[in-house]
Amino acid sequence: MCNEVRVRFAELPWEEPATGARFKAFTRRGTKIRLVEFTNEFIEPDWCEKGHIGYVLEGTLEVLFPQGKVRFSAGDGVFILGGETEKHKASVIGQKVRLVLVETP
Repeated sequence: MCNEVRVRFAELPWEEPATGARFKAFTRRGTKIRLVEFTNEFIEPDWCEKGHIGYVLEGTLEVLFPQGKVRFSAGDGVFILGGETEKHKASVIGQKVRLVLVETP
């Protein structure tokens, strides 16, 4: 168990699912924690309906919701429940943003 409680992000490989987006992920018992980095090249093509809970480490992320926009900057927590009412699209303000996100089963 002791080896499973610490996440060594430095030892995990980067995955690049889209231009301007990369992440390192660790999953334990269905819960995933990700170190995520977006650059200003990232364009979210569709509305995301997943929930996201996390913390912005550096940079500024602007998230568009059907009701308006919210900016998340370094030091802010992110608590998006997801679903149709909180569907969203993210974009980077500046050069890049880095954050930690947790996804639960």
